[in-house]
Amino acid sequence: MCGIVGYIGEKRVVPILIEGLKRLEYRGYDSAGLAVVDQGRMVIHRSVGKIKELENALWGTSLGGTLGLGHTRWATHGRPTEENAHPHTDCTGDLVVVHNGIIENYLALKEKLLAEGHFFRSETDTEVIAHLIEKYLKVDRDIEVATRRALNDVTGAYAIGVLWKGDPGRLVGAKCGSPLVVGLGQGDFFFASDIPAILNHTRNVLFLNDEELVVLTRDGVQVTTLTGEPVQRPVEKVLWSPILAEKGGYKHFMLKEIYEQPRAVRDTIRGRFSEEAGQIFFEGMEALDEALPQIQKVILIACGTAWHAALVGKFLLEELCRVPVEVDYSSEFRYRDPVVDPQTLVMAVSQSGETLDTLAGIKEARARGCHTFAVCNVVGSSITREVDGVLYTHAGPEIGVAATKTFTAQLAALYLFALYFGRRRGSLDAARVRDLLADLVRLPQQIETVLHLDTELERLAHLFHTKSDFLYLARGITYPIALEGALKLKEISYIHAEGYPAGEMKHGPIALITEEMPVVILAPKDKVYEKILGNIQEVKARDGIVIAFCTEGDLDLPRKVDHCLAVPRTSPLLTPVLLAIPMQLLAYHAAVRKGCDVDQPRNLAKSVTVE
Repeated sequence: MCGIVGYIGEKRVVPILIEGLKRLEYRGYDSAGLAVVDQGRMVIHRSVGKIKELENALWGTSLGGTLGLGHTRWATHGRPTEENAHPHTDCTGDLVVVHNGIIENYLALKEKLLAEGHFFRSETDTEVIAHLIEKYLKVDRDIEVATRRALNDVTGAYAIGVLWKGDPGRLVGAKCGSPLVVGLGQGDFFFASDIPAILNHTRNVLFLNDEELVVLTRDGVQVTTLTGEPVQRPVEKVLWSPILAEKGGYKHFMLKEIYEQPRAVRDTIRGRFSEEAGQIFFEGMEALDEALPQIQKVILIACGTAWHAALVGKFLLEELCRVPVEVDYSSEFRYRDPVVDPQTLVMAVSQSGETLDTLAGIKEARARGCHTFAVCNVVGSSITREVDGVLYTHAGPEIGVAATKTFTAQLAALYLFALYFGRRRGSLDAARVRDLLADLVRLPQQIETVLHLDTELERLAHLFHTKSDFLYLARGITYPIALEGALKLKEISYIHAEGYPAGEMKHGPIALITEEMPVVILAPKDKVYEKILGNIQEVKARDGIVIAFCTEGDLDLPRKVDHCLAVPRTSPLLTPVLLAIPMQLLAYHAAVRKGCDVDQPRNLAKSVTVE
């Protein structure tokens, strides 16, 4: 997820672009750049780091152009370096492109363009768009036509901005699968990834639909389909304040990020498999591919929420790959004397890629001759530079301290890795992988269905936010979600909560159950369903309050509990993803009811980089 902004008008463009990028920095903050046409010259400035680094690079310059493009990057292809920062140029340097999204067929396009004589300066997928447009400009010297033809060659998600020195009176934008909003001012026209970038200049906007293209000139805006058909759409007036707009209209970043989970899962799995062929495709796995069939043991290391994802990963890898798996806290792994060897794969799960204990654990594993792998959300982070292979989640920046969309993206990534590993080991054939991929393809839509439980979960939070203690119980592959649900409640509402495998209830937690104790029980229809029903009866026998989450169509369970909500039926291996979302929403609404700082809970940081 990146942020783009474009402007054409009568004002100096650089301050407008910088202001817009600052308001989009939540969408990406590993590099930034801008391009301006000034006195017939194409001027480009790029820098690594946050927007302030770009401001420092511009200090003392006197660019006077009145049209340009800006970009703030969340890396998906290529490390966060100045060469990989946007805008990207064609071979001539006269044409620039900024892009938010993922071009799935960029490798094939790049190979073809290289064979035609184009040369590339970056590792990104975006640069192929610039070279495609350059190619078609040689045929028809019309930037709009060339952009249309280039996008017909592209597969994937994009919102782009295009600026060509040969036609300095037009700015072209287009979208498919990534957001782009057009702003209409008084003699000023904009496009951007999100409303905050332009809200201080205009409240009149047009929202582009997929496969639509917009041309901005100083005289106005023209929207067409990619096939050239005119589009007529009424102008909408935005009533948000700028501060609220940064959160997309949501009260908190955490709630916004919970609702971004369908997109985060889609982006994480997109372009990484062929459902028809039953094949999984990962980049950067060359160093591990030959070793995977010889792996005899896997150890997953992680901290916090990522550790709960790793626990789910253990179930996935053991069932689908038939390999023994251990899960260790990173802080414990680094200080014990683990029994590992060159046939051991040590996997790190980390949102930031900077968690000190996990980084130290990977270094220890490498020193002992293990193969190493990471699931991570930040390209070029410290952990990803230490491992033999990495699978990036494409959740985008997560502002709220409590992990939400990065957690479900990790679960989706671990599921994909288990399929990949299973194929390499021979424990899964193409037919089985096709079936498993079919379940995964349906998952984002099912997540959207789960989000419809929000109002009911808000009601439950209103009923129980004054309770001082909660217990969370589950069995099998869903018990890590009970742990995660308890952690979320503790993190942001400061209510004491404990999560347990339900079979452990009689080994201690049952002593806590009274008529004042809400017990959250995850009870999907799976192979341990009858067992969890027995646990529910034990709670009710002690007058505990049971809040249950079941599988859609379960008519029996609601009669046995105090409150029951259903999630869609899916594979037991993916049920943890669907059950994680109501855990997040219940914690969120309880915290809001208590007046807590949801996005920045006390004493917590987004990334733990010290012991």
